[in-house]
Amino acid sequence: MNEEVIYVDEQGNQVGGGNYQHSNGLAPPMAMQQTDKADLLEKIRPDLIVEVIRNRLLGKEFINGSWVTQPFLQDRALTEKGAWDIANLMLGVSSQNVSISKLSNDEIRERALSIAKTAQYMCLKNWKEYGIQGADQLYFIHELVFSNTFITLKQPEGEGIRKMLMGTITEQSMKSEDNSRKGGFSLFPKR
Repeated sequence: MNEEVIYVDEQGNQVGGGNYQHSNGLAPPMAMQQTDKADLLEKIRPDLIVEVIRNRLLGKEFINGSWVTQPFLQDRALTEKGAWDIANLMLGVSSQNVSISKLSNDEIRERALSIAKTAQYMCLKNWKEYGIQGADQLYFIHELVFSNTFITLKQPEGEGIRKMLMGTITEQSMKSEDNSRKGGFSLFPKR
Protein backbone atom coordinates (compact mmCIF):
# COMPACT_ATOMS: atom_id res chain seq x y z
CA MET A 1 0.00 0.00 0.00
CA ASN A 2 1.49 3.36 -1.03
CA GLU A 3 0.75 6.41 1.06
CA GLU A 4 1.74 10.01 0.53
CA VAL A 5 3.53 11.55 3.50
CA ILE A 6 3.45 15.31 3.73
CA TYR A 7 5.44 17.21 6.34
CA VAL A 8 4.32 20.69 7.35
CA ASP A 9 5.83 23.41 9.52
CA GLU A 10 4.08 25.26 12.35
CA GLN A 11 2.28 27.56 9.87
CA GLY A 12 0.92 24.64 7.83
CA ASN A 13 3.33 25.13 4.89
CA GLN A 14 4.52 21.94 3.21
CA VAL A 15 8.21 21.35 3.89
CA GLY A 16 8.73 17.93 2.41
CA GLY A 17 7.04 14.75 1.43
CA GLY A 18 7.41 11.48 -0.31
CA ASN A 19 6.02 8.03 -0.78
CA TYR A 20 6.63 5.08 1.42
CA GLN A 21 5.24 1.61 1.23
CA HIS A 22 4.24 -0.56 4.13
CA SER A 23 2.66 -3.97 4.15
CA ASN A 24 -0.06 -5.61 6.21
CA GLY A 25 -1.34 -2.22 7.34
CA LEU A 26 1.52 -1.89 9.81
CA ALA A 27 3.15 1.42 10.70
CA PRO A 28 6.13 2.55 8.65
CA PRO A 29 9.56 1.49 9.89
CA MET A 30 10.99 3.38 12.84
CA ALA A 31 13.74 4.80 10.64
CA MET A 32 11.08 6.70 8.71
CA GLN A 33 9.14 7.97 11.74
CA GLN A 34 10.20 11.43 12.86
CA THR A 35 9.18 11.21 16.48
CA ASP A 36 12.39 10.15 18.13
CA LYS A 37 14.03 12.12 20.92
CA ALA A 38 16.40 14.11 18.68
CA ASP A 39 13.60 15.24 16.36
CA LEU A 40 11.40 16.27 19.26
CA LEU A 41 14.21 18.10 21.00
CA GLU A 42 15.01 19.93 17.78
CA LYS A 43 11.44 21.23 17.65
CA ILE A 44 11.74 22.76 21.12
CA ARG A 45 13.17 26.18 20.26
CA PRO A 46 12.66 28.73 23.06
CA ASP A 47 15.41 30.85 21.49
CA LEU A 48 13.17 31.78 18.54
CA ILE A 49 11.07 34.17 20.63
CA VAL A 50 14.21 36.09 21.58
CA GLU A 51 14.77 37.09 17.96
CA VAL A 52 11.13 38.16 17.71
CA ILE A 53 11.52 40.31 20.82
CA ARG A 54 14.77 41.83 19.55
CA ASN A 55 13.14 42.89 16.30
CA ARG A 56 10.08 44.24 18.10
CA LEU A 57 12.34 46.30 20.38
CA LEU A 58 13.84 47.74 17.20
CA GLY A 59 10.37 48.86 16.08
CA LYS A 60 10.05 46.22 13.37
CA GLU A 61 7.07 44.15 12.29
CA PHE A 62 7.14 40.74 10.56
CA ILE A 63 5.47 41.24 7.18
CA ASN A 64 5.48 38.79 4.26
CA GLY A 65 8.38 36.76 5.60
CA SER A 66 10.75 39.54 6.66
CA TRP A 67 11.21 42.12 9.40
CA VAL A 68 10.19 45.60 8.25
CA THR A 69 11.04 48.79 10.14
CA GLN A 70 7.87 50.68 11.03
CA PRO A 71 8.39 54.46 10.95
CA PHE A 72 5.58 55.12 13.45
CA LEU A 73 7.40 52.97 16.06
CA GLN A 74 10.83 54.54 15.75
CA ASP A 75 10.31 57.14 18.49
CA ARG A 76 9.78 54.20 20.92
CA ALA A 77 12.34 51.78 19.46
CA LEU A 78 15.63 50.86 21.07
CA THR A 79 18.91 51.15 19.23
CA GLU A 80 20.55 48.08 17.69
CA LYS A 81 22.91 47.88 20.67
CA GLY A 82 20.07 48.10 23.20
CA ALA A 83 17.92 45.49 21.50
CA TRP A 84 20.95 43.22 21.04
CA ASP A 85 21.98 43.44 24.70
CA ILE A 86 18.47 42.80 26.01
CA ALA A 87 18.02 39.85 23.64
CA ASN A 88 21.37 38.36 24.64
CA LEU A 89 20.44 38.65 28.30
CA MET A 90 17.27 36.60 27.69
CA LEU A 91 19.05 34.13 25.42
CA GLY A 92 20.88 32.62 28.39
CA VAL A 93 17.66 31.02 29.65
CA SER A 94 15.98 30.53 26.28
CA SER A 95 17.77 27.36 25.24
CA GLN A 96 17.04 23.68 24.74
CA ASN A 97 19.16 22.86 27.78
CA VAL A 98 16.90 24.97 29.96
CA SER A 99 13.82 23.37 28.34
CA ILE A 100 14.77 19.97 29.74
CA SER A 101 16.14 21.19 33.05
CA LYS A 102 14.62 20.58 36.46
CA LEU A 103 14.10 23.83 38.38
CA SER A 104 12.04 24.48 41.48
CA ASN A 105 9.43 27.24 41.61
CA ASP A 106 11.69 29.31 43.89
CA GLU A 107 14.66 28.91 41.55
CA ILE A 108 12.51 30.00 38.61
CA ARG A 109 11.22 33.12 40.36
CA GLU A 110 14.66 34.13 41.66
CA ARG A 111 16.31 33.64 38.26
CA ALA A 112 13.61 35.53 36.34
CA LEU A 113 13.72 38.45 38.78
CA SER A 114 17.53 38.56 38.69
CA ILE A 115 17.57 38.70 34.89
CA ALA A 116 14.89 41.43 34.83
CA LYS A 117 16.86 43.46 37.40
CA THR A 118 20.00 43.09 35.29
CA ALA A 119 18.05 44.38 32.28
CA GLN A 120 17.00 47.41 34.36
CA TYR A 121 20.58 48.05 35.44
CA MET A 122 21.81 47.78 31.85
CA CYS A 123 19.10 50.18 30.64
CA LEU A 124 19.84 52.75 33.35
CA LYS A 125 23.59 52.62 32.83
CA ASN A 126 23.37 52.72 29.02
CA TRP A 127 20.18 54.73 28.53
CA LYS A 128 21.64 56.99 25.80
CA GLU A 129 23.27 54.15 23.89
CA TYR A 130 20.08 52.09 24.10
CA GLY A 131 17.80 54.91 22.99
CA ILE A 132 15.83 55.01 26.25
CA GLN A 133 13.69 58.14 26.22
CA GLY A 134 11.43 57.67 29.22
CA ALA A 135 10.80 55.80 32.44
CA ASP A 136 7.89 54.00 30.78
CA GLN A 137 10.35 52.23 28.47
CA LEU A 138 12.20 50.95 31.55
CA TYR A 139 8.99 49.45 32.93
CA PHE A 140 8.13 47.99 29.52
CA ILE A 141 11.54 46.33 29.17
CA HIS A 142 11.37 45.01 32.72
CA GLU A 143 7.96 43.43 32.13
CA LEU A 144 8.97 42.01 28.77
CA VAL A 145 12.20 40.46 30.06
CA PHE A 146 10.63 39.16 33.28
CA SER A 147 7.57 37.66 31.54
CA ASN A 148 9.53 35.93 28.78
CA THR A 149 12.17 34.63 31.18
CA PHE A 150 9.62 33.46 33.76
CA ILE A 151 7.49 31.63 31.19
CA THR A 152 10.52 30.08 29.50
CA LEU A 153 11.78 28.81 32.85
CA LYS A 154 8.31 27.56 33.85
CA GLN A 155 8.03 25.30 30.81
CA PRO A 156 10.34 22.59 32.18
CA GLU A 157 8.81 22.78 35.68
CA GLY A 158 7.96 19.31 36.89
CA GLU A 159 10.13 17.89 34.11
CA GLY A 160 7.19 18.10 31.68
CA ILE A 161 9.23 18.21 28.48
CA ARG A 162 11.74 15.68 29.82
CA LYS A 163 8.89 13.29 30.70
CA MET A 164 7.32 13.85 27.27
CA LEU A 165 10.62 12.94 25.57
CA MET A 166 11.04 9.84 27.71
CA GLY A 167 7.39 8.85 27.15
CA THR A 168 7.82 9.14 23.40
CA ILE A 169 10.93 6.96 23.46
CA THR A 170 9.15 4.35 25.60
CA GLU A 171 6.12 4.41 23.30
CA GLN A 172 8.33 3.94 20.23
CA SER A 173 10.10 1.04 21.87
CA MET A 174 6.80 -0.64 22.73
CA LYS A 175 5.43 -0.11 19.18
CA SER A 176 8.62 -1.50 17.68
CA GLU A 177 8.41 -4.61 19.85
CA ASP A 178 4.71 -5.01 18.99
CA ASN A 179 5.44 -4.71 15.24
CA SER A 180 8.25 -7.22 15.59
CA ARG A 181 5.89 -9.74 17.19
CA LYS A 182 3.35 -9.21 14.39
CA GLY A 183 5.98 -9.77 11.72
CA GLY A 184 6.56 -6.08 11.04
CA PHE A 185 9.83 -4.31 10.42
CA SER A 186 12.35 -4.09 13.25
CA LEU A 187 15.76 -2.49 13.28
CA PHE A 188 16.88 -5.03 15.87
CA PRO A 189 15.44 -8.43 14.96
CA LYS A 190 15.15 -10.99 17.78
CA ARG A 191 17.62 -13.82 17.65
